[in-house]
Amino acid sequence: MWLPQLESSDQPRYLALVDAIAAAIARGELKPGDRLPPQRRLAWALGLNPSTAMQAYREAARRHLVGGEVGRGTYVLASSREASLFRLKVPEAHPELVDLSTNLPVLDPDDGDLQRSMAALCTSGEVASLQGYPSARSLQRGQLVVSSWLCGRGLELSPQQVLLCAGAQQGVFAALLGLCEPGEPILVEALTSPGIKAAGRQLRLPLHGVAMDEYGIVPDDLDRLARATSARVAVLTPCLQNPTAVSMDARRREEIAAVARRHGLLIIEDDIYGALGNEPPLASVLSDRTLLISSLSKTVAPGLRLGFIAGPQKWLALIDPERQATSWALSTLCLRIGSQWLEDGTAARRLAWQREQVTRRWRLAQKLLGAAGADASPHLWLPVPGGRDLAALCRAAGVEAAMADVFAVGHDAACALRLSLTAAPSLAVLKARLEAIASQLVSPDHG
Repeated sequence: MWLPQLESSDQPRYLALVDAIAAAIARGELKPGDRLPPQRRLAWALGLNPSTAMQAYREAARRHLVGGEVGRGTYVLASSREASLFRLKVPEAHPELVDLSTNLPVLDPDDGDLQRSMAALCTSGEVASLQGYPSARSLQRGQLVVSSWLCGRGLELSPQQVLLCAGAQQGVFAALLGLCEPGEPILVEALTSPGIKAAGRQLRLPLHGVAMDEYGIVPDDLDRLARATSARVAVLTPCLQNPTAVSMDARRREEIAAVARRHGLLIIEDDIYGALGNEPPLASVLSDRTLLISSLSKTVAPGLRLGFIAGPQKWLALIDPERQATSWALSTLCLRIGSQWLEDGTAARRLAWQREQVTRRWRLAQKLLGAAGADASPHLWLPVPGGRDLAALCRAAGVEAAMADVFAVGHDAACALRLSLTAAPSLAVLKARLEAIASQLVSPDHG
């Protein structure tokens, strides 16, 4: 019977038990499909009240770590590793921790752009029309401003080569749904974003992880897997890759493009962080075989749910033949404000401010933790030597971080953390938490 060691802390015992379940899943001690002990039996073994164990199991189920059926018991869910990334989003669960587990842009507490835009809309007489669905004219305007925005990424695309959607995650999902059949192999980085893993699971598309180095995926391994799997599609993040923060340089982009052409691979390029970096997208050297997907969420405003899929029209036609399915979920209000900000320079100004904030935080991480990489990144990939207990290390440092298991394709995951540098509420808070992590890394108590 699985029996956890509950950490001594000030938090309620049921939360300590939930943390123990999550940590066991992250270590591979509990695997998808494993059955947890009956609540009463576990409570007796740990000296807990049965109601405490019941409350812990309910909280673990709410966080999508486990599921249960009457008469069958409680089981670890297959999606637990990815779900664990979001398990502490209830602020009262661990108020003492600074949450660096989710990639969020820096938010300016003095920002007045949205307030000014809303005030202008209220005086323009347009508010009533924003209650309806997006009009054909507003969608055309959105396509035009996005095509102009993409010029900043070095891409010359007509408005007809742009599909609008409600965020990059919807864009990736729509692209995979339109281009792939269930059971079809998809090539991805060996460490990839939880959103890509979730899309593959939901669409029943088996993912095959391509080996990586300091410049992204390794061309020889991409070639090997393309031959071994006969895959037609690869989903890649060439710029400020999540979670490793690496970017392909010019030589690597050319090498990957050559492999893609040789095997007829279509690349779905997740460029969500691209505008924060200094390297052009893979689409700049593989325009005929790349669909670039991004949004304004990581660069302009996370709540402005305006995303886009851009590339050759023959591929767009397979994703959305009627040119309305992807835009159906768009908020008319978000489309209106997003288009205005892209037109009047607000988006560019906010991007410049975000890049400055990212650079300041990245330099701090370089100083305190030795962050590597040519480009400043909003997130840091931190290998931890010595087989440390990462959950204990993070708790001791007062942070919540994303573990390597969340990103690994397959069961082999490095001992590493991803820290979202831009999620900290301020530079001072980030400095204190990074100093605490650095202290824990050299502490013999956590070896």
